[in-house]
Amino acid sequence: MTAFKDLVQLRRSHRKFTGEEVDAEDLRLIMRAALMAPTSKGQRAWQFVVTDDPMDIEKLSDAKDMGSQFMKGAPLAIVVLGDPLQNDCWVEDGSIAAISMQYQAEELGYGSCWVQMRGRGLADGTPADTVIRGILDIPDSLSVLCVIALGRKADERKPQNEDRLKWENVHAGKF
Repeated sequence: MTAFKDLVQLRRSHRKFTGEEVDAEDLRLIMRAALMAPTSKGQRAWQFVVTDDPMDIEKLSDAKDMGSQFMKGAPLAIVVLGDPLQNDCWVEDGSIAAISMQYQAEELGYGSCWVQMRGRGLADGTPADTVIRGILDIPDSLSVLCVIALGRKADERKPQNEDRLKWENVHAGKF
């Protein structure tokens, strides 16, 4: 097992994937990490849609105009959802679950990239949220936070550089 201090240094966003499928047991562990993520008031109100259908993933990549086209090469996509009427912390809870999945994926040797969908859309004004609901038959009561693109890394990225950490952004006691 990778020490967490090393895992956070190693985890980088990957946008290029091999064609290799994500192993079913590995996917279970990745989803387990999401389901164990802390949530506001212990609600665990998030929902996830996992797809490995290349056509659906291609359609998801077209849900917004910029920053998502690379998903067409991902063998797996995980859509992170929440119900704003059920949980006022749905964004925060979904974010914690999403990064938990990404750290677990990294520990298993997979690359991942968060694709922001909340507040994004198409030039014609169609929200990404609406597009994604239509692709995956998601109820209108749920809102899309992001899509996690996931697969075996087709490229290598250097670990985070300790010398570039912005320690000046950490304030003790008062700003």
